[in-house]
Amino acid sequence: MYQQCKVIAFDADDTLWINETYFREAENKFAQYLVRFETENKIEQELFKTEIKNLEIYGYGIKGFMLSMVECALKISNYTISQHQIEDILTIGKEMIEKPIELLDGVEEVLQKLKKNYTLIVATKGDLLDQERKLEKSGLLQYFHHIEVMSEKKEADYQKLIRHLDIQPRELLMVGNSLKSDILPVLKIGASAIHVPFHTTWAHEEVSKKDAYESTFKTVHSITDILRFL
Repeated sequence: MYQQCKVIAFDADDTLWINETYFREAENKFAQYLVRFETENKIEQELFKTEIKNLEIYGYGIKGFMLSMVECALKISNYTISQHQIEDILTIGKEMIEKPIELLDGVEEVLQKLKKNYTLIVATKGDLLDQERKLEKSGLLQYFHHIEVMSEKKEADYQKLIRHLDIQPRELLMVGNSLKSDILPVLKIGASAIHVPFHTTWAHEEVSKKDAYESTFKTVHSITDILRFL
């Protein structure tokens, strides 16, 4: 299935290292901080709505999340929160930025083995500065030929990446945790993909069972399992 593969692209967040867990922790902390204004469930719902509305403005990443938390807090509190309370909310985001990079099990082993026979790249969404920082702290930069931080991961974005790499779609294999961003759009342009689910998925990244079942791709339990196919 992957005989023609020359380039293997890895998503970063929740494929190479833990990420979504920290967002869930921050959301819970934010909701608990504002619970005197509304229920935690309602606050989390309003924060999600605010994040989605702001995606086109801020893009993905912690900084956009911080701005969405501030906007959400102002609205939920009817603009009564103080400057000090806004500072506390910003601190939640700063603590996320300062989190250590925790590699997922088997990541470095897989990269070491695949680097011998394939060109390895990172293809990830997020804030450029933040993703560069995480890659630097991860100790994984030595394995990658190219780093692509994308504002979106749709068919056109992958086609642009393929042109930049000067390869055919069939020569690209994408490995990632998100069906919506890492798997389905890659398959639609004629490339291959392997799904490595993470235990937590952001609601914005979820897809319908119909979309998932109508596509052909491998799903593995651990990143080390992809070695069985390569």
